[in-house]
Amino acid sequence: MYELGHATPDQVHAKVSATAAGVNITTVYRTLELLEELGLVTHAHLSHGAPTFHAVGGDQHVHLVCRSCGGVSEVSPDVLTELSATLGAEHGFRIDIGHVALFGLCGGCGRG
Repeated sequence: MYELGHATPDQVHAKVSATAAGVNITTVYRTLELLEELGLVTHAHLSHGAPTFHAVGGDQHVHLVCRSCGGVSEVSPDVLTELSATLGAEHGFRIDIGHVALFGLCGGCGRG
């Protein structure tokens, strides 16, 4: 997982299959579910397809997903501090930062 960074189950399966050809996609999904239950990986929905998993351990981050080029970047959860405080105070709602993905256009695509 650490090598792949953010990866879909299909991408994990392709990587695992390179060294263990007998592993099927169902095993990958079940293993990712177990790793998430254990708090070792988390997922975010960075596209319309399968969720993207990444290892837990580093700092939490917010995903910025470009709808044009598909690029994904990470920013500090501090960008959501004010929104998080407002949602907490007004609705008693706590944001799960590990699952936050904001969609828009990156600097390169937005200039066009």
